[in-house]
Amino acid sequence: MDLKLKGKTALVTGASQGLGKAIAVSLAAEGVQVAITARRADLLKLAADEIQAMGYLRPVIIVADLYPENASEAIAAQALKLLGHIDILANSAGGSRPLPLDGPKEAWLEGMTLNFWRLRELTHALLPSMIERKFGRVINLTGTREPRNLNAAHAAKAAVHVWSKGLSKVVAKDGVTVNCLQPGKLRSEQIDKRMPTEEARREWAKKEVPMERVGEPEELADLAVFLASPRASYISGNVIAVDGAARFFAF
Repeated sequence: MDLKLKGKTALVTGASQGLGKAIAVSLAAEGVQVAITARRADLLKLAADEIQAMGYLRPVIIVADLYPENASEAIAAQALKLLGHIDILANSAGGSRPLPLDGPKEAWLEGMTLNFWRLRELTHALLPSMIERKFGRVINLTGTREPRNLNAAHAAKAAVHVWSKGLSKVVAKDGVTVNCLQPGKLRSEQIDKRMPTEEARREWAKKEVPMERVGEPEELADLAVFLASPRASYISGNVIAVDGAARFFAF
C-alpha cells in the first residue's frame, strides 16, 4: 500500500531513542523529511546517522529540552525554519512521574508541565502551518487509563486524551487529524535494564501480556505512520492502545 507520504515533513519529539526514534525511522522510510528533537545531541546524531545509512533522507536535528518556559514555541519556530512547514507532529517526549501520597506541588507541576502543557503548546504552535495547507497530523503518545498508583504522568496523559478529543473537532474541517496512541509493554531501555535477557522478558510477559511477549517499538511506529498518512484522513479523535490485548476494560 502506498501511504502517500513521500515529500511530507514531520517533527518527532523524544526521538533520540525508543518509540520516538522508531517513529522517526518509519516515517523516513516512507519518504518523509523528518526533524528529530530531544535533549541529548549525541543520541540524536546517532539516530540521524542510522537513518541516513538506511538510505533515507537524513533527519534535521533540533537539540532542545522541552521543559523550560517557551521551549515549545522555540522548537516549533526552529522546525518551521528548517523545513518550511510541518505536516506531521509526533509528540513522543515525556516520562513517568510516580509520586507518594504527600508528593509536593512542585513534583506534580513538573510532571504535568512536561507531559501535557509543553505538548499542547508545541501542537498549537504548529497548527497554523497545518491549517494553512489543509493537511496535518498530530499523533500523541500517551499512557494507561488503568493506573496502579499515583503518577503525575498518568494525570497528564488523561488530560492529553480529553484535549485531543476536543481539538480534533475544532480542526477537522481543516484537514487536520488528532489521535493518541497508548503504548503497552513495548521493548524499551527501561525494560531492557530491568530484564536484560530474552528469557527474562518472556517470563515477565507471560504474566503481564495476553500475547505472552513484549512488543517491539516498530509495531507502534507502523500504526503511527499509517495515522500520519493521507490514507487515515477519516480517523481522528481516537485513543488506540498498542498493548497485546493487555487492557481489561472495553471502554
